[in-house]
Amino acid sequence: MTDKTTTGKTWFITGASRGFGRVWTQAALERGDRVAATARDTGTLAPLTEKWGDAVLPIRLDVTDRDACFAAVAQAHARFGTLDVVVNNAGYGLFGMVEEVTEEQARRQIDTNLFGPLWVTQAALPVLRGQGSGHIIQVSSVGGVFALPGLGLYHASKWGLEGMTSSLAMEVRPFGVKVTLVEPAGFATDWQGASADQAEHSPAYAEFRANLPVSASARRGDPDATAAAILAIADADEPPLRVFLGDQPLPLMRAEYARRITEWEAWDDLSGKAFG
Repeated sequence: MTDKTTTGKTWFITGASRGFGRVWTQAALERGDRVAATARDTGTLAPLTEKWGDAVLPIRLDVTDRDACFAAVAQAHARFGTLDVVVNNAGYGLFGMVEEVTEEQARRQIDTNLFGPLWVTQAALPVLRGQGSGHIIQVSSVGGVFALPGLGLYHASKWGLEGMTSSLAMEVRPFGVKVTLVEPAGFATDWQGASADQAEHSPAYAEFRANLPVSASARRGDPDATAAAILAIADADEPPLRVFLGDQPLPLMRAEYARRITEWEAWDDLSGKAFG
């Protein structure tokens, strides 16, 4: 077993080829930690191994493949002897009205954004339980706590991740395992670009789309600015279950939850009578 007190933490990060995954992989390596970095194309990880050598373990992984997730975690554990931080970052956005998405698109979205983290989590937990320590960081989204039109299946995947992870945190706390949901706002990644999927537009929604308001904020955060934050979360003795990345989500959520409470209260008389 490697002594992590002298050699830093060992990370397992999915989706390390670009975006948050790449930023956080580099941040961990730059401070002397070690990273099992996964990507569907390990060629994208070559610059990391060239710079940091054996501190990086590149692993080819499609997170929708459960057996491959278990094999990847086993490979990382065999190489480094421990797993301290498991980051389920791999995911993408599916844009389209609920009626427009195909079955294949819907299943792939859930397979990647929800089942992928589930498979990696299941693979890692025996290691973390055995150690009596470890930290699972699930990359959710501000879209995991509220919804917008045109992203229904993406929201479904992230709301599902939020619910699963809330239960997970209670289940693994007795084993010394910590769990955090990271909920980023809009950042200048390729989430809306090359990595995104688009449903075919139906003419029925043309007018609705034309009248959609412009995004509340066109400003996009700098992914590099999240590096210090993710390290602080990973190092915290008592990390949060949920934490936003960005200065936009909290005001939005205050308004969103106020609306929910108001509506629940308005219908509370009916709710009570429905109980019998």
